[in-house]
Amino acid sequence: MGLPGSGKTTLANALAPRLNAVHFNADAVRQEINKDLGFSVGDRIEQARRMGWLCDQVVKAGGYAIADFVCPTAGAREAFQVGGDATIVWLDRISKSRYADTNQLFEAPHPHHVRVSADGTPEHWAEVIVRMLRPVFDPQKPTALFVGRYQPFHEGHRRLIEEGLRRVGQVCIAVRATHGTSIKDPHDFEYIRARIEHGLRAYEGRFVVMPVPNVSHIFYGRDVGYQIERLELDAVTEAISATQIRLREATRSPLECFLGNA
Repeated sequence: MGLPGSGKTTLANALAPRLNAVHFNADAVRQEINKDLGFSVGDRIEQARRMGWLCDQVVKAGGYAIADFVCPTAGAREAFQVGGDATIVWLDRISKSRYADTNQLFEAPHPHHVRVSADGTPEHWAEVIVRMLRPVFDPQKPTALFVGRYQPFHEGHRRLIEEGLRRVGQVCIAVRATHGTSIKDPHDFEYIRARIEHGLRAYEGRFVVMPVPNVSHIFYGRDVGYQIERLELDAVTEAISATQIRLREATRSPLECFLGNA
């Protein structure tokens, strides 16, 4: 958010492809959807509420949404976030716009998450925002290792890995190279990785997925410096069968199988 002419749309255009985000531009939304709204204080608040609702639908579907608009007052920002908190990016690059009424109305957003100054390019600030929203996996932090075939990745796997995340903080998911070795292994690594990343999208930056050989044995010596333990989950989760899931998915399209993993 920020005054007209502060570079909101330019930044949004740089940021959207980096996040694969849906970009809602206020002018376009007003022209196509909110034709009944003007620029009174009340209409600005209603515009913010509707923009927030549009963004909420994208977020509920697991995506990122960018609301590119002035949102000039605390009341408008409250209306925008009625469905949930948002990351506030304030473009503080100009002191006034060409619209005197907006200049008079605009209140600096406090609190905010990122304050964009006149220094730096849109690409620079887009990278700053991406790094904030998508934490980078740190290979030097303590990490839990999960080794499996994930043919396919399912709810039981997700809950198991969530427990590992809860206990350790981040995880490495090692996918064994079993594709095509039997009828139980129909999926290649890229498909498995996509399903895992989609299923664990809420934990972005806290896990990494990598291929490993078809590991059949794990040996270790004494004083190895790490723990090996079995995680036991509830009976319903333990009873989930990958074989039964594969049988059900045999009659569905790849897209239906993928989305069914959400």
